[in-house]
Amino acid sequence: MGEVRSGSGEAPELDAVVVGAGFAGLYQLHLLRRLGFATRLFEACEDVGGTWYRNRYPGARCDIESTAYSYSFSPELDQEWEWSERYAAQPEILRYLRHVADRFDLRRDITLNTRVDRAVYDEVRHVWTLALSGGETVTARFVVLATGCTSAVKEVDIPGVGRFGGRILHTADWPRDEPDLSGQRVAVLGTGCSGVQAVPELAARAGSLTVLQRTPVYALPAHNRPLSAAEAAATKADYPRYRRAQRASRGGTLFTPPTRSALSVEAAERTATYEEGWRSGVLSGLLRTYTDLLSDEAANETVASFVRGKIRDTVADPEAAEALSPRTFPFGTKRPCLESGYYAAFNEPHVDLVDLRRTPLVEVTAGGVRTTEREYPVDTLVLATGFDALTGSQTAMDIRGRGGVTLREKWSDGAANHLGLVASGFPNLFTVLGPLSPSVLSNAVTAAEQHVEWIADCLVHLRRHALTEIDATPQAEREWCAHVAELAGRTLYPSVESWYTGANVPGKARTFLAYTGGMVEYRARCDAAARDGYAGFALARAAGHAAEPAAGATTAAGATTAAGATTAAGATTA
Repeated sequence: MGEVRSGSGEAPELDAVVVGAGFAGLYQLHLLRRLGFATRLFEACEDVGGTWYRNRYPGARCDIESTAYSYSFSPELDQEWEWSERYAAQPEILRYLRHVADRFDLRRDITLNTRVDRAVYDEVRHVWTLALSGGETVTARFVVLATGCTSAVKEVDIPGVGRFGGRILHTADWPRDEPDLSGQRVAVLGTGCSGVQAVPELAARAGSLTVLQRTPVYALPAHNRPLSAAEAAATKADYPRYRRAQRASRGGTLFTPPTRSALSVEAAERTATYEEGWRSGVLSGLLRTYTDLLSDEAANETVASFVRGKIRDTVADPEAAEALSPRTFPFGTKRPCLESGYYAAFNEPHVDLVDLRRTPLVEVTAGGVRTTEREYPVDTLVLATGFDALTGSQTAMDIRGRGGVTLREKWSDGAANHLGLVASGFPNLFTVLGPLSPSVLSNAVTAAEQHVEWIADCLVHLRRHALTEIDATPQAEREWCAHVAELAGRTLYPSVESWYTGANVPGKARTFLAYTGGMVEYRARCDAAARDGYAGFALARAAGHAAEPAAGATTAAGATTAAGATTAAGATTA
């Protein structure tokens, strides 16, 4: 029952298929297996790692501290793994995920180099049939999309890019063999987080570097450094307490929440507070200083002005400093970045900044990039142009639910689902870190663990009661979408065109795609739905599906579950 037999025409039925082998997918596979579900995971890349396999560009690293940006489900894993830096670089994170796959013997149920091209739901049998790249098919009762928030690369829409005679590299699909850029004339298009991380590294390698900036970004100093043996020991000793607190936190990291408005204190005190946040080297170090920075424009301007002052202090050329200073959107409403030498790179004589607001991009030519002012000769063009975030990795597949409706069609006017987990009309199809959940506004690993455990408990509940289908009700979906929009409307987020709203992708519906209420409230709502017999969901049993014996109420780990219980999480410690 776990094998996928190519070309047999009789693909065996699985309890569950997981799509994607990143943080979420690996844990989902591990947990479902431990709970006795026949599960296989399909991954399009050559190895596990998900986003951290593909995003191997120079400078790529996490922007949540390594000790927090890691699994909490296994105390043994916490004690045996050694993080070398405060913010781990991509190779180290990939080694960690490979270690997890090997340590928990996950590879035997993972099929690599395999995409899920199509998934069609059988409304009578309550089964998904998945067509895989290469022609195989497999059927499964449940499908979990662990395909990542930022894994679907945004389509390149730059005029003339197809006729460029040099080499084109994309930060989201960097070559496994590091290209030699020494002496090269390199241009980078895009200054989001990937561009901010890549620019200092590219500046150190290239003969010359031209940074083509459409919109400047707010970037904060990472103050990254190696972790000492004493720090590692202290962290491991504190992990049991820390992990409990992390799971109960608003965003998956620990901090003391602010209690005052930015406008309620004197300017000198406010500046001193911002200085402390700036020195912290934490992504949310400034946003967590006052209560109203994301809800009041005047309050936000105080912190935005502070950051612009720091840019002026770092960048020697006043004109370049001004071009690098955001003035068209509030601080934090587009994802801030952690930087390690980004602003300082523009003080190097071989690094040039091209402000595309002042001289717009016209086209890519055979030998470079042309703006309205001039052409810049380029040997290697690096595209850091971003992702079709939160929905793109799901709509890239041909997923057909009730009545043959595709997920792409359903979401043509904006993503819709209940609790960020199940879209009405697509039964037995779960998303991890998908739209309308905390996802990108939280520590993604902590948020993924909450999703994975809720899904696992849900499947155990269905098995226990001999149910074969769960679908979000249309009313619950409408109410959840309205709730998410109402909370977002209390903030400055929806007023800004960003990838949070889908505005970076031409033709994509504009809706705010993340839950702003925080993980504490979100977790409480998910748990309440489960406790209430999965309120907001319609549960059903396929015709002819017999109830399981009473023993079916017990998990593979030997613990009995109930709706809303945390048995799934408790069953996974190694």
